[in-house]
Amino acid sequence: MEDPLDSRPSGRARIIDAAALLLKDRGPAAVTTRAVAVGAGVQPPAIYRQFGDKDGLLEAVAEHVMTAFVEAKAGAVDAAASDGVDPVDDLRAGWLTQLEFGLENPDVFRLLSEPGRALSSPSATAGRRVLEKRIRRVAESGRLRVTEQRALGLVQAGGIGTIQALLATPVDERDLGLGEAMFEAVLAQILTDPPIRKPDDTLATTVAFRAITPSLTSLSDSERLLLAEWLDRALAADERTS
Repeated sequence: MEDPLDSRPSGRARIIDAAALLLKDRGPAAVTTRAVAVGAGVQPPAIYRQFGDKDGLLEAVAEHVMTAFVEAKAGAVDAAASDGVDPVDDLRAGWLTQLEFGLENPDVFRLLSEPGRALSSPSATAGRRVLEKRIRRVAESGRLRVTEQRALGLVQAGGIGTIQALLATPVDERDLGLGEAMFEAVLAQILTDPPIRKPDDTLATTVAFRAITPSLTSLSDSERLLLAEWLDRALAADERTS
């Protein structure tokens, strides 16, 4: 007999919610078909029809949890921009929020940190776009001394590495200051020294100019593309010599 909940969105949502609760409280081993079915109030076959197998269910749960987190982060970035929050302070807030999320949701973090899943995950892609917006605000303020792409890579590598290092350490032995120390180390690599800029330090100005190029509506589309190409070429040359 077909489960009447199988075709309802609320049935799928209840399955994901039940599995997410088990994953958070007791880890992947606790996410069994029987336990999830009991928690969601469905028959076990409904889970197989919806998700195929346990891996499919875990992936759907990870996407669900991460999507909610990323949506909240995106709202925070927009609010910070409209409120005039310092871009570096906003970047710091995002770093700390990501660190907290990773430590509170270790299994979701591990699932979505796998290279294969990270490349195909919609929520991971959305999260990267949120970070890109934060980096862009720093660039627009004239504070970056590397390209936006380099800054993005350094922030991502530092954040993921910090979370992985802390998760690999027993809870009572974790260095809770590691996240802040790593963030400061990343900032030292990507930021200029405020507020005084060296007379010959043109890279930060070039990065800032490149960041606002898409918003120069007084130029035509082709002119903006050409300007962006010139600036990207200049930035690439600077990176090769730095």
